[in-house]
Amino acid sequence: MKFNISKEDFLEALQQVQHVVGSRTTLAILSNVLLRARNGTLELTTTDLDVGVSCSVPADVEEEGATTLPARRLASIIRELPAEEVSVSVDQKNTASIRSGPSFFKVLGLTSQEFPALPEFDEAKEFQISQQLLRDCLRKTSYAISTDETRYVLNGILFSFKAGTLTMVATDGRRLAMVEHEIEFPESQEIDVIVPTKAVNELARLLGDEGDVQILIGPSQIGFNMGSSLLVSKLIDGNYPNYRQVIPGEPKERITLEREAFLRSISRVAILANDKSNSVKFVFSAGNVEIIASTPDIGEARESLAINYQGPEMTIAFNPEFTIAPLRNLSTDEISLNLIDEISPGVIRAGQGFLYVLMPMRVTV
Repeated sequence: MKFNISKEDFLEALQQVQHVVGSRTTLAILSNVLLRARNGTLELTTTDLDVGVSCSVPADVEEEGATTLPARRLASIIRELPAEEVSVSVDQKNTASIRSGPSFFKVLGLTSQEFPALPEFDEAKEFQISQQLLRDCLRKTSYAISTDETRYVLNGILFSFKAGTLTMVATDGRRLAMVEHEIEFPESQEIDVIVPTKAVNELARLLGDEGDVQILIGPSQIGFNMGSSLLVSKLIDGNYPNYRQVIPGEPKERITLEREAFLRSISRVAILANDKSNSVKFVFSAGNVEIIASTPDIGEARESLAINYQGPEMTIAFNPEFTIAPLRNLSTDEISLNLIDEISPGVIRAGQGFLYVLMPMRVTV
């Protein structure tokens, strides 16, 4: 195998695929990136057997072939090369010679025949969505994924394709983030699947601002085809809990808040939140909300924000980080905070189709 390639293209492709490679793996081949040169392109593939990523970049292929080389080591070498052009040749023993300007590296690889193949999606359910929209949906939900491995069905995002709508949900039991968008697909394609956290993180990294992503769903795998790159992942096996039943009913108060100002106020006050209780109080009164945090041994922080509120005085406490998370990941100027009373969950809504349920905390005097 022999090819010439631009350093910039080679490095960008390696950075796209190398995150999947684990630092500790029992199979040496899983530390490697599969390189396949053919038809004027270089294809790069990595996998940890749960998640796999493949991408292709233009290359001047003099001799077609395939090999595998240590992914992270190769990325480090390419990053430091002095010239813009890189020449790679691989012999029969999978030893790669890498040349760039005055630099020369020899890297020992493993045969491509040992590398696990990515799954095929021959009879998969297919969906199409814009990359930008999917990336936006991931940003609005992924922070609420549970990290508790004993509740494994919550260690990912639910993708629900029902009634012409894609609903994405993440929850850790104390908060729930949900986003809905209408997309076109036949009724026969309806399905619910849970995409694990690692795949969600890789997908968010790969998605761009332009073009569509083709979503392919098989019996136990999901694929995201973005044209020049492909992500495949095992699905989480299990039934996602009924998230609709935790969404509170009709609110008594709908409070419109300026997102950025609300975010900054909570962030400042939370500096003095008690590490143990980790809660911030919100005292709503006519035309005002007072945000309060206190720690007995350290002190107290208060901040007032003028708002359009004419309801009865109400005090409710929330975890500050959980309150800040959606505000940080939304882009709308205003959000709506819907409240029933001081002990019921609060609901943040923004724009079309976004909803965030937040469990209250015990109010301390």
